[in-house]
Parts: sequence; C-alpha cells; structure tokens
Amino acid sequence: MKYEVRILNALLNSYENSLLSRGENKVVIHVSLSFTRKSLPEYFDESSMAFEEIHAAVGHLEELGYIEVVWKENRKNHIIKKVLLCEEKVQEIYRYLDRTPKKKQQEMQIKILKGLREECDTPVSSSFCNWLTNRIQEGKSVKEYIDLKDTQETKCLLHALSEIEKNQNEIYVREFSVRCFGDSKMLEKRWNLLGKIMRRFSENYDDMNTDAIFAEHGIYHTPNYVYVKGTGTFRIGQEGQNFINLKTLKQGIGLSGEDLDSLEWLDTVSVKKVITIENLTTFFRWEEPDSILIYLGGYHNALRRKLLRKLYHILPEAQYLHFGDIDVGGFEIYQDLCKRTEIPFSPYRMGIKELKEYHSYTKKLTENDRKRLDDLLKKDVYRNVWPVLAYMKEQGEKLEQECILCKNG
Repeated sequence: MKYEVRILNALLNSYENSLLSRGENKVVIHVSLSFTRKSLPEYFDESSMAFEEIHAAVGHLEELGYIEVVWKENRKNHIIKKVLLCEEKVQEIYRYLDRTPKKKQQEMQIKILKGLREECDTPVSSSFCNWLTNRIQEGKSVKEYIDLKDTQETKCLLHALSEIEKNQNEIYVREFSVRCFGDSKMLEKRWNLLGKIMRRFSENYDDMNTDAIFAEHGIYHTPNYVYVKGTGTFRIGQEGQNFINLKTLKQGIGLSGEDLDSLEWLDTVSVKKVITIENLTTFFRWEEPDSILIYLGGYHNALRRKLLRKLYHILPEAQYLHFGDIDVGGFEIYQDLCKRTEIPFSPYRMGIKELKEYHSYTKKLTENDRKRLDDLLKKDVYRNVWPVLAYMKEQGEKLEQECILCKNG
C-alpha cells in the first residue's frame, strides 16, 4: 500500500495545484507523475526489491482505473516513464486515501477565519486574518504560515496574535502561554512563527527580533530591566527610606518594570542631561557629569520608553540626547526613539566632527548602506541630520560608537 498511497498523493498534490482542479484550464491538460531518480529514487536502485513492489502497486492502481501507465519506449512491463491521473476518478481516489480535498479544506478555513474576525480586531491579527482569507479565496498558497488541514492550529495562531497585542501587563512567557493556550510550552513552539507574522503584517516591527517584539507587549522570558547610571537620587516604593543615589553606583543599576511603577525621582536640580546610549560597552564605560545615562540596547522597548517618559515629565528642562553608531542603523534608531517617545531628542556625538576625529577607525559603507542612506536623505524627518548623512555618503564611511574614546564631557 505504501507505494499506492505515495503515488496517488503525489498525483493529487499536482492536481490540486493545477488549473484543472479549479476548472480554469483553457486547454486539455493531464496530471502526471514522472518516474525519476528524484521523484522515486528506489525505483532505480537495483539492489532493492522496490522495483517489483512499485510495478505491483502501479498494476493495482491501473486495475482500479485510477491511473494510466506510460511505458518507456512503449515496452509494457519494462520501465515506467510516468503515470497519468484519471481525472474522472479523482473523488473516488480521495475516498480511497481517506483524504479531504483541498477545496474542502479551503472552505473550512475560510469559515473559521470569518468566525474569528470579531475576535481578531487588533492590527496584526486583523491584517493577517484578512490576508489569509483573500489568499485562500484566490487559490494561492498559505503554507508559509498555516496548514490548510489544521483549522484548530489556525484558531490558536490568531488567538495568540490577538492576545499578544492586547496584553497590557508584564508577564513571563510561560505564564502567558498558560493563559493563552492552557499549556506552558505552546507559546515557545510558535515563537518564531508569531514573530515572523508580526514583522510581516506591521511596519512597527520591521527591524526587531522576536524577543524584542514580545517585549514591546510586556512578554518576557526573564525579568526585564532598564539599566541606568549617572546623577540623581530616587526612591523605589512609598514605604521606608529606599533612597538610591546613582553617583554611588559606578556601573549603575537595573530597574525592572515593576520597580518603575513605584519609582519617585527626588532630584530635579542636578540633572542637566538625559542621554540614551545605543550599545552596552559604551554605556558601562561612558561618564558624563550632571547626566542620567540609559542603556537603549539598539531599538528601545516599552519599558525604556516608560522610564524616558517618566523622566521627561519630571525633568522637562533637561537636554535629551541620543548617542549611537554613526551609521544608517544608528540614525534610524535615533529617529524611531524621537517618534515613539514623542521626546525631542538630539543626536549626541554623532556628527561630522566625530567622523573626522576618529577617521582611522571608520569602516567603508557597503552597497546596502548606500541604498539605505539615499532613502534617509529623501525623508524629511531626517532633515536635522542630513549634513552628517551627506558627509557619510561623500566620504563613504561609517563609525561604530565603541570607537569613540570615552572621555568626560
């Protein structure tokens, strides 16, 4: 039976992907399976018994009227060139294999998706649901994301997307998985696929890895911290004397999301600057008088934005600066920071002066760098850094943040 099932399934797969199954063929076509070393390697293996088994299977299928055999050089019972599907027997073949027709699978998926539209009202889940519906109705493939045969998995996937987007409170991955699926490990099994969907169906996550996307919605593997150092005094918790003076902590402190809710800033005089720093090495080495330094970690997340907004509310007169790589990515991170925090940050030590001063440490722009640079030079939101971008393009250079010597001021 194994060769009968294999041959018939291969023929049905071809049939379902053809115009014939949708009645859209304008000329007569026949669905066939060629016997090649790629499609059926054991048929050509002289050391196995498969040759005889395959001939027996093909003979039985021909007797059932499911296929027509085409022999090489018309020599019957010698070598099979290919087999043709007998289209009039297709429905009978589906029953023989106990296989649900693709058209029926599509109808069931569309029914499920229509029923999920009310639940899936968040941006990504809604876009994804509509995309799946349209693709299936048009007869196009969706196997990159779902298996047409598995409607239950489609429900789980869309439910998870919706719940992720709706989540408001910090929660650990396995806790969220239990809440969403009733199983602590189910979310991690879908982790990469969910991240891929979030990136595909929302421009907000284009450059984020999956961990960062989930962090945007307060879902973490372990407690999430924002690292802070510099100047100032604050208190965590309303009870007792839990005062922390940042000056006494050489490498700063990590604050969790739960800590931020009860953080009370006590010093609104000594802080003149709030500086976000893109890379961790620079954060640990950098010193700046009268400043709060915050490690950004590339693209910021919801927790870091929460702290920045809190500081901006408390310290509206301070300078807000961003210190990152002098490359396309660094300026994209800077612009994203301004946009999503709604704080008027200025780039810090990310100018022509630094490119000249540390010229010996610069790297050459790649072709991809140049294309992205040209895009930034066309976007008005980058107008304030156009001179630096133009200089980078002219010189063909970029500079990593770590190359800038760590000096006070």
